[in-house]
Amino acid sequence: MNQASAGHLLWLIRGGRATTRGELQRITGLSRSTVGHRLDQLFRAGWIRETAADPLDVPTVGRPALRLEFDASHAVVLCADLETRHARAAVLDLSGTVLAEHSGSLLINEGPGEVLDRLGQWFAMLLDKAGVAAGAVCGIGLSVPGPVDPVSGQVVQPPIMPGWDRYPVPERMRQAFAAHVSASGGDIPVLVDNDANLMAYAEQRRGFPDCSAFLLIKVSTGIGAGVVIGGEMYRGIDGAAGDIGHIRLSDHPHALCRCGSYGCLAAVASGRALAEQLTAAGVPTTSGSGVRDQLAVGQPDALRLARDAGRLVGEVLATVVTLINPGVLMIAGDLAGPPFLTGVRELLYQRAMPRTTAYLQVVTSRLGDRAGLIGAAAMVVESLYSPDRADSRLNGLAV
Repeated sequence: MNQASAGHLLWLIRGGRATTRGELQRITGLSRSTVGHRLDQLFRAGWIRETAADPLDVPTVGRPALRLEFDASHAVVLCADLETRHARAAVLDLSGTVLAEHSGSLLINEGPGEVLDRLGQWFAMLLDKAGVAAGAVCGIGLSVPGPVDPVSGQVVQPPIMPGWDRYPVPERMRQAFAAHVSASGGDIPVLVDNDANLMAYAEQRRGFPDCSAFLLIKVSTGIGAGVVIGGEMYRGIDGAAGDIGHIRLSDHPHALCRCGSYGCLAAVASGRALAEQLTAAGVPTTSGSGVRDQLAVGQPDALRLARDAGRLVGEVLATVVTLINPGVLMIAGDLAGPPFLTGVRELLYQRAMPRTTAYLQVVTSRLGDRAGLIGAAAMVVESLYSPDRADSRLNGLAV
């Protein structure tokens, strides 16, 4: 990071580390004229603005100080959160505020071409609804229910996304967007990540910013985990971190998982698994969202199965929590209700060492269905306005 660059000053302003010209000078050691020159670059780009500072916050002598702040309204982000049978899309400003939103049926097993083309249609509709021009879009973020290579943005060996393995999602999404807005979208950045990762990122930033180790478990059609350490998503070396749904359970050797293996946690405790068990018990259920509906009306078999599933997940989480030692464990997804949470707590506190859970908060989602969208938007913004990327973009604007 070049600490004399405009991108670095933007990083200081966005994070609230410096909010006046004087603070920027003190923190960076740059001269007043150099700070002014760097800020002029950011003003010309429309990325920052100055507002009157509260005199109680910034005591001054003479002319009142002006507060520098990131202008979250100068561009928008398009985001989509894909489930196996349903999707949600939105236009958001750069602070993560939803400006327009749409949700509807969208089958992930129809394949990437069909799904991404439909998203292109949704995005065009949402821009019209929000009254935003296509040229204001600075990036697109996608949340998907499978492991993602963080470098290429490709989905890798996803058990519940047939046809998506190594598909060039960013390139195809750009094409679909350009086709439906009748504009050039060939250079719009498209970032893709796993849904549990993005949900964890959003929930930690919005609700638990001081938590240095945050763990989210999403239990819907499948089971996955998102981990945020020191404010950053932990993805592992190739994006496979958090795939706890495929941890093997020794006492379920005959449960066939969608990944082709036997005994996986997802094969017995996911929303899909519970839907199959309910159907076998005479309560026809097709998906994790169907299980959620049965739980909402208090269906006895659903309540019992959800608590049993929570116990199985809690047994696995005893190891995960011991390894990570998080301050917050959040349960999210279709099954995140009292029966499942009771089962998790029962086995987690029974199996984990007391010291490991002494300061642990076990909670449910605060952002609900919007967590994936908000996390995807934050991913795009943090990437595009990081110091190095911001400097590169400013140089491009200057050409």
